[in-house]
Amino acid sequence: MGSMTFEPPAQAGAAVRAAGATEQVVARMHRNARVLFLPALLFIALAGGAVYLLGIAEETWQLAAGLVAAGLLFLFGVLVPFLFWLTRSYTVTTKRIIVRHGLFTRTRREVLHSRGYAITLKRGPLQSMLGSGTIVVDAGSDHPLVLSDAPGAVLVQSTLHELVERAQASGGTGYGTGPQGAEGATRF
Repeated sequence: MGSMTFEPPAQAGAAVRAAGATEQVVARMHRNARVLFLPALLFIALAGGAVYLLGIAEETWQLAAGLVAAGLLFLFGVLVPFLFWLTRSYTVTTKRIIVRHGLFTRTRREVLHSRGYAITLKRGPLQSMLGSGTIVVDAGSDHPLVLSDAPGAVLVQSTLHELVERAQASGGTGYGTGPQGAEGATRF
C-alpha cells in the first residue's frame, strides 16, 4: 500500500539522461498511501451527504449553505492532503538521493552516495505491518535527510547501503569494479 517503483535503466527517462550519462534511477517513491485513507473516507461521505442534502433541503439557502460547506470540506479535507502527499517524492539514483517536497514553494534536497552517510530505519507497529518505515539519512549536516513513511523501507535501506558501498569502493562514480563493470547498478 504505497507508491514505489523500481525502474530498469532503459526506462530511466530524459531527466536522468540530462543529469549524467552514468546516473540511473533505482527507485522513485511517495509516502505510504495509508495517509490518504481518511481523506478517501471523507470523500465518500461528502458524495453521499451531498446527494442526501439534495433530497432533504427545503429552502434554497439550506441547499447552498450545505453545498458550500461540502465544498470547503472537500477542499481542505480531501484535495489539500492529496496534493501534499503527491508533491512529496523520493528518488534514489546510482549517485544520490533526491527528496522533493512543497506545494507552493518547492524544495529539493540531495545527498551524494560518495559522501557516505549513516542510515537509520524507524518503524512503528503499523509501519511494520505495512512494510513501510521512516528512513533517516545523516550525512553529517545539521538537518538529516528524512524519507518519511517510505514504502518497502527495509529494501530501500539495504539498497542505500549497497549504493554507498559501491560509491565508496569506486571513488565516487557510483559503480563498483566487479564483473559488471560500468553497468553495475542495482536492478530490481
